[in-house]
Order: sequence, then C-alpha cells, then structure tokens
Amino acid sequence: MIRVLLAEDHRLVREALRGTLAQLSGIEVAGEAGDGQTALALTRALRPDVVVLDIGLPDISGIEVANRLRRCEPAPQVVALSAHCDKRFVTEMLCAGAMAYVTKSSAGTELERAIRAVASGQSYLCPEVANALVSELRQRSEPDASSRLARREREVLRMVAEGLRSAAIAQRLNIAVATVEVHRRNIMRKLGVNTVAELTKHAIREGLVVL
Repeated sequence: MIRVLLAEDHRLVREALRGTLAQLSGIEVAGEAGDGQTALALTRALRPDVVVLDIGLPDISGIEVANRLRRCEPAPQVVALSAHCDKRFVTEMLCAGAMAYVTKSSAGTELERAIRAVASGQSYLCPEVANALVSELRQRSEPDASSRLARREREVLRMVAEGLRSAAIAQRLNIAVATVEVHRRNIMRKLGVNTVAELTKHAIREGLVVL
C-alpha cells in the first residue's frame, strides 16, 4: 500500500484529489495539509511514502517544503503539483528533491502514474510538462538569426549600423549599390526587422558596433 499525504491549500482541489485517489487500488490517503508547516508536521507524524505537494502553499513555498522534506527520516518521495508548467518552476522543484511534476489540469490519471512511479523509485513528468521542456530545449538549440548571416551581410550590417548609406557602403566594399540594397533586404528578412534603427540595435547587441 502506497501511503500518500496531500499538501494543497485549496480545500475543493484537495477533496477532488482525495476522491480520485480513494478509488485507486494500492493507494491510501494517509493525511491532508492545507499549508507547508502542517505538511511538514504530518510527514514526521504519519511517515507517508509519497507527498503530493502543491507549489503555491500560503505560508511556505512548495519548493522550500520539498527541501525540508529531504531532511525527514525516512524522507518521502515528492510529487510536485502546480497550475504551471513553466520551466523555472519545474527546474526548482526537481532541484529541491521532487521526483515527479504534474500539472493540476492533468492531475487525474497523471497523478496516479506519478505516485506509482516515485513509489517505485522512478521519476515522472506529465506530458504537458515534458512537452514544455522539449519545446524550450528545441528553441535553445536553434541557431540565432545572426549566425544565418553571410560574411558579406555582416559587413553590410555593421556599416549600416555605423550610419553609412548604400552608396558609401558600395564604395567601401567595391560592389554595386544595387548589390548593397539586396544585402540590406536579405539582412532585414533574416533578422525579422523592418527599420534601420532595429538593424542598429541588433548590431550593437551582437558587438558589431561599439558605441
């Protein structure tokens, strides 16, 4: 039997979770807490196997409660419960010792899976959270716009940001003015900007121009 402590400050949500878990075989709700201090006290008194822990508790944040639960003997496994799947919240809860993270919107079947997973020593992320993290990693792995500029385009961008007009740039680079204009249009398209001011800001951020 997996003994679970529910730590959730909203009574109606807590009752709904208790009702859901009560229908599952092999899982028992050993206690309930509406704030962090009560959750810590009940964990020491009841020694649950798993604590389903809301991040947004009124007195102590769920992140701090998770950190303190690690010092309990024996330490329970923690399933983080939150309305958010923001990467920052997920990361902080996992670093604080949570082995699973489930959003409240998917807390039906996903909560059962999370509880059974952590009780057997495994970690678990509900699909909504997993998808959010994958999306974040994909965005990080995508090359930034500047890296897609050719060497000549970067030269033109730097000169535009320095205030040179197309004729002056053409003279410096020994190319036709029409070619400079083509480069400018390509640069704006690749960077997703529409004005010289935006081009200048980008060049400054990239270190192509020093003020």
